[in-house]
Amino acid sequence: MTERGTALLERPEPERSGQQPGKADPPRATGLPMGLLRTVRPRQWVKNVLVMAAPAAAGELMSPHTARQLALVFMLFTAAASAVYLVNDARDAEADRAHPVKRHRPVASGVVPVPVAYGTGAILAALAVTGAMTLCNAMTGALIAAYLSMQLAYCVWLKHVLVVDMAVVTTGFLMRAMIGGVALGIPLSRWFLITTGFGALFMVAAKRYSEAVQIQDDKGATRALLSEYTAGYLRFVWQLAAGVAVLAYCLWALESGGVAASALLPWRQLSVIAFILAVLRYAVFADRGTAGAPEDVVLGDRALAVIGLVWAAMYGLAVADL
Repeated sequence: MTERGTALLERPEPERSGQQPGKADPPRATGLPMGLLRTVRPRQWVKNVLVMAAPAAAGELMSPHTARQLALVFMLFTAAASAVYLVNDARDAEADRAHPVKRHRPVASGVVPVPVAYGTGAILAALAVTGAMTLCNAMTGALIAAYLSMQLAYCVWLKHVLVVDMAVVTTGFLMRAMIGGVALGIPLSRWFLITTGFGALFMVAAKRYSEAVQIQDDKGATRALLSEYTAGYLRFVWQLAAGVAVLAYCLWALESGGVAASALLPWRQLSVIAFILAVLRYAVFADRGTAGAPEDVVLGDRALAVIGLVWAAMYGLAVADL
């Protein structure tokens, strides 16, 4: 055996044999807060930016009151989502320990004890609901409570039910997009809801399809339910969802009728081009079987990010009637 191999084998020995306990204790003491932070998945918080969707679509982002309220809603929804992650990891701790990747999660590895994960999740869930009720309105609190109930049911049971599992994840995205409008009392367009819902289903089904394609190479690195789906069925779902999302957006863009008197160009209608390009670009990754987490696809592809910025600029000009 080489010297490097010997060193790698011998490196963990002091901790296992109880040597140098003074050096092993400090990481353990600081490991719990960092473990909790890792468990609530800060990278996933970017999804909660969707709380701005409804106010942005209605052109209500510019007032200080709106900005403060959206920041509050973002924090409340993040707390609710974090509670779900904690409960999910606590419930799946035993199964995760047998998984080649998930065994490194803080709860599965023992950095965060299971009771602590459950307790912290319960506290965050209670804070999210009561905070929404008292600082926003009753409907916002009810929406967060419904989100928590649905996601906890998903952790316990619904993630094992075909089709329903995708519907629950899709509804979670839709609730994120709705809650900003609900908190601010902004009426939600039917086309906004359809576009957002089927756009989310497109990304969820594309992710499932990518996992189903990769299952042929590494069956241990994916969820068991995927064996119940066929790649052809998941391809059909994301293609159908993409088509409905594009159609709904076109109808939404044309809903206002014509061009505002002060506008130079029909920006709302022209934004259809950027929207379709974004869907087509995302579909490239879906077709290749490389459409993982939506935030990773969107933030990891420069062309898609540019198309998204162009769309946002066009829609912003439409809202401003420029």
